[in-house]
Amino acid sequence: MTVACPQCQKSVEWTSENPYRPFCSKRCKLLDLGAWADGSHRIAGEPHMDETELDELIDRLERGQE
Repeated sequence: MTVACPQCQKSVEWTSENPYRPFCSKRCKLLDLGAWADGSHRIAGEPHMDETELDELIDRLERGQE
């Protein structure tokens, strides 16, 4: 099956031999990851927790309480 690379739109074979699928290359995969990391890509909607609640949850998880 052939798919378009989500980053550059180049046609790429969807096979187990392609370690970067659905991307065409390591570069495109890393560019996409960077876009998620810097906030360019995000899932629409409001967060279920505010920042304080999230920080408290992280603290509890790090202490092994949840």
